[in-house]
Amino acid sequence: MQKRKLGQSGLEVSALGLGCMGLSHGYGPATDTKSAVELLRAAFERGVTFFDTAEVYGPYVNEDVVGEALKPIRDQVVIATKFGFTFGDDNKQQILNSRPEHIREAVEGSLKRLKTDVIDLLYQHRVDPDVPIEDVAGTVKQLITEGKVKHFGLSEAGAQTIRRAHAVQPVTALQSEYSLWWREPEQEILPLLKELGIGFVPFSPLGKGFLTGSIATGTTFGDDDFRSKVPRFAAAAIEANQQLVTLLGKIASDKGVTSAQIALAWLLAQHTSIVPIPGTTKLHRLEENIGAANLGLSDEDLGKIQAALDAINVVGDRYPASLQSRVGR
Repeated sequence: MQKRKLGQSGLEVSALGLGCMGLSHGYGPATDTKSAVELLRAAFERGVTFFDTAEVYGPYVNEDVVGEALKPIRDQVVIATKFGFTFGDDNKQQILNSRPEHIREAVEGSLKRLKTDVIDLLYQHRVDPDVPIEDVAGTVKQLITEGKVKHFGLSEAGAQTIRRAHAVQPVTALQSEYSLWWREPEQEILPLLKELGIGFVPFSPLGKGFLTGSIATGTTFGDDDFRSKVPRFAAAAIEANQQLVTLLGKIASDKGVTSAQIALAWLLAQHTSIVPIPGTTKLHRLEENIGAANLGLSDEDLGKIQAALDAINVVGDRYPASLQSRVGR
């Protein structure tokens, strides 16, 4: 697979990474450890070198799985993880916490679970309004000096927070949602990242599965599936947004590829410092996604997609109100 560098940092990764969250968290029952390890190693064998996890996924379970899977090939991969929460007595509450002492505690836990002595890319998972971002960036800067972390990242941060953090410790990458059905980053965030030389790692590049065409009117989700709480996956929104899936399906059919591959290729075409991290639990979907890295879209293709998107109004918020308040700070 082709490689890309995240901004001006020099951190080189595969053009498509693998979002590991869904193996343990967020989309129904966790994949058994053996199958999850096999999938992660299969991804590496097919050219993926960039693996994304977080202590909150489980919590903790996903880092254990990623650590076990990648230990034999640790020197050939880039591992990204995240801090920023405590979890209450039941490990279910997600309480924002980016106090410097907690960052250090979180990093020690992640290093142990990931079976490594250094974290390649450490993100603040969500901005903590009670802790100045300068203190967060300064703590990570110290961890970099100590050799426990190589690169600093932010997730779902707003423009001013990014600027302030970057002034203390250069930010290698921002991870936020971006896809054909969530294009808000184009307004302010993408221009800022280009200005500062920061890479962009879009999560949910397939719209949490919607852009693959596998979710139709009448689809329902279990209580342990995050999408059951997302307004954009309410029945009326799914029905209203089918026109985007229809558009993708037509473009894909004309090119002899899949809707998912068009969605990922579109993201890759937006900038050379964009590295999407689609997630999956299935080998055939992994291979399908990887195929997008070799799918070139011409200027004419991109122009047709843009014109069609301009005529479509995507319906529904991407987060419930309780979570929406945590993004863009």
